[in-house]
Amino acid sequence: MASRITADSRTRALAALESSQESASELDVLVIGGGVTGAGIALDAVTRGLSTAIVEAQDWSAGTSSWSSKLVHGGLRYLQMLDFSLVHEALTERDLLLKEIAPHLVKPVPFLYPLEHRVWERAYVGAGIALYDTLAAIAPGRRAMPIHRHLTRRQIARKFPDLAHEAAIGAVQYWDASVDDSRLVSTIVRTAVDYGAHAASRTQVVALTKSATGAVNGAVVVDLETGREIAVRARHVINATGVWTEDTEALAGDEGGLRVLASKGIHIVVPRERIKGKVGLILQTEKSVLFIIPWSRYWIIGTTDTPWDLDPVHPVATATDIDYVLDHANAVLAHPLTRDDVIGTYAGLRPLLQPGTKEGTSSAKVSREHTVASPAPGLTVIAGGKLTTYRVMAKDAVDFAIGQRAAALASVTHQIPLVGAVGLAAVRRQARTWAQRYRWSPAMVDHLLHRYGSMLRELVTLCEEDPSLARPLEHAPAYLRVEIHYAVSHEGALHLEDLMLRRTRLVYEVPDKGRAAVAEIADVVAPVLGWDDATKQREIDSYLARADAEDAAARQADDETADAARKQAPDIAAWQPLRS
Repeated sequence: MASRITADSRTRALAALESSQESASELDVLVIGGGVTGAGIALDAVTRGLSTAIVEAQDWSAGTSSWSSKLVHGGLRYLQMLDFSLVHEALTERDLLLKEIAPHLVKPVPFLYPLEHRVWERAYVGAGIALYDTLAAIAPGRRAMPIHRHLTRRQIARKFPDLAHEAAIGAVQYWDASVDDSRLVSTIVRTAVDYGAHAASRTQVVALTKSATGAVNGAVVVDLETGREIAVRARHVINATGVWTEDTEALAGDEGGLRVLASKGIHIVVPRERIKGKVGLILQTEKSVLFIIPWSRYWIIGTTDTPWDLDPVHPVATATDIDYVLDHANAVLAHPLTRDDVIGTYAGLRPLLQPGTKEGTSSAKVSREHTVASPAPGLTVIAGGKLTTYRVMAKDAVDFAIGQRAAALASVTHQIPLVGAVGLAAVRRQARTWAQRYRWSPAMVDHLLHRYGSMLRELVTLCEEDPSLARPLEHAPAYLRVEIHYAVSHEGALHLEDLMLRRTRLVYEVPDKGRAAVAEIADVVAPVLGWDDATKQREIDSYLARADAEDAAARQADDETADAARKQAPDIAAWQPLRS
């Protein structure tokens, strides 16, 4: 069985950070940032045999990596820019995730590209998607996806009955994949821990330290759960903090580094039964690409692309954002959606890499999508990229950081399945017996296998020890009580908001943001985390205040007033001031 991430393992990780001050225990690599890139870097480094630690100021994936469109794709739009190598790279990574690395987490999804013109558009789009399929076929091994198909209007009506008749004269169906982004990140972190990495969430870097020669040789971190300050020594520090890249770079006291701007993207969530369709839609808008994505019990619709220069910790969807997405979706839907159909919203920030680097920075432009740089000796920075190519980004960052040693310590993550992937076929068969024993529906079994893969055995063990855990949550029956227990006993959740926002997605999956379920969820985890009644109530009050603040923000028309409304709810673990 895989190593667990728990409050106790976090304590041991902090102890390892503290002991790194001793020369014999100095870390090879300290990764700052627990999003998908940072998690990938930690796994890449530790599987090369490097002593590795990763710290994250919030929960794992709490920034950009938990609020994406949840797509693992090849970047169809890059074909318009003739960037064939980038598309091929992304398609290779997509298929690697599907077949080898995370087959339990990543699933194929068919999409329709509606056509408005009979001749030239069908030829133009069809040729582009045919090339997309061809580039995927060049990837090693067997094809992971079906090839594209041209559809008539009648065929569209069978696959997506709610597409307005006048919205398309035909369509091209092609395939990409989807993933629960936050689960992907937490699974990568857990895999890194399984190979020996030290991982500590709610641990903020407040300063970078330097040697007498001016090289970065570590960091000062604060345990946000206790306020304790720890000095860490590392031969290589890698900054993978996304929209916080420039803030983290500034801790080195140098002027160099990468330039990153934040762009906000929002999504709305509507019930699955509200739109009649079996496949997804991709639509071009004047500002961005709009996806209507089938996901579990609902549809995810987005996204937007607007500048964000406010607090990066809490981007919010405004009323204007929500109306924009509704208007563009309704332009092609036979039965328009209303605000009453929206059961949830979420917002995230894209770290947009700006051209060039700051003066005095050595860099390697390794992709049109991402760049690795060194603003100071001992410090490596990576920014840009996307969810699909996290593994390539991680490889590039570690290669750059260790320099000439990379030839002897080559990346092996293309051969490393994430926890839950190994033994998946056997557990799928065993799940039939467990379903009968605990009266789980086929939909529930599919849900569990998709989230945990072969790690489902660990949840079953918990149910055997306490059969009450096999029951669904009373007010959120899409999840079992054991999933809540497992999130803190195996997956590193420390707070109620970690459970509501990332281990489950109840914050946007149900109309009340999961308010009705919080008491039962808190009761399940309180004994595991050692919460007394006062702590349990504080956790509940904190989440409810957050939910109220986000609801208030969604009623505002602009980012400034929405941000002010969101800030009415304080963070459960307060951030510390940075020291330049």
